[in-house]
Amino acid sequence: MIVKYLLTAAFLFFVGSVLGWCIEVVFRRCFTAKKWINPGFLTGPYLPLYGFGLAGLYAIAQIPVSTGSAAGDAAIVIAIMTAAMVLIEYVAGLIFIKGLKIKLWDYTDRWGNIQGIICPLFSFLWLLVSAFYYLVIDRFVVGAAAWFVDNMPFAFVVGFFFGVLIIDLAHSIDLTAKIKRFADERHIVVSFEKLKESIKDGLEKAGKKKASFVFPFRSARGMTANLEEYTANSRYHRPNAKKKPDEAVSAKPPVAPDSDAGKDSYDN
Repeated sequence: MIVKYLLTAAFLFFVGSVLGWCIEVVFRRCFTAKKWINPGFLTGPYLPLYGFGLAGLYAIAQIPVSTGSAAGDAAIVIAIMTAAMVLIEYVAGLIFIKGLKIKLWDYTDRWGNIQGIICPLFSFLWLLVSAFYYLVIDRFVVGAAAWFVDNMPFAFVVGFFFGVLIIDLAHSIDLTAKIKRFADERHIVVSFEKLKESIKDGLEKAGKKKASFVFPFRSARGMTANLEEYTANSRYHRPNAKKKPDEAVSAKPPVAPDSDAGKDSYDN
């Protein structure tokens, strides 16, 4: 029984991570960055936040609720789902901001936001997602999970996914360690998505080559030069207005594309 639950969780994490990545790519292209940007903390086509989200929705939908009213039961389950999704979003955002000095998303400009991590608008969207899941697609997800458990050969696909994910995670942790050192020295928090946009725009303006979608941080200039340009450009980075004067650190001028300057310990 435990093996069955673990297999189901692994399958849901796999499906949720990949589908979530697809949604975020389209969302950024159509509504936010207006460009093809590889979203998230990892390099590959998956977002673990959505994987945890789908697994959570599946688990919550199995909770027995009996109020004597079908509408009442649905309302309670959907409310729990929404609260869980908002909590996952908040905890994940807080871990990256406080622990790694990185913002994977930023709701600072949204009304009623809390630390730029969650806001009423996107909490409402999570409510819609939860309602859609519970009322429309839960039965299909349950069926797909049951099929997966009964068709073990497909487990090799999911196993391969987790193998790639672990390798990707190790690479991404190394990258974020470099960004964190830079951010700690300058007392800032780096927006992951804005940094990607900054690198992409810098490469295209320099006419060197088209920015890589799969490896958005790949650049001959080195990570330090890219971070310097990111902090110098208010279009991508907004300094913390609450910072004390003695803590303020002026941004260094951006390094020219052909220069070898800036390739220090952050690039090693």
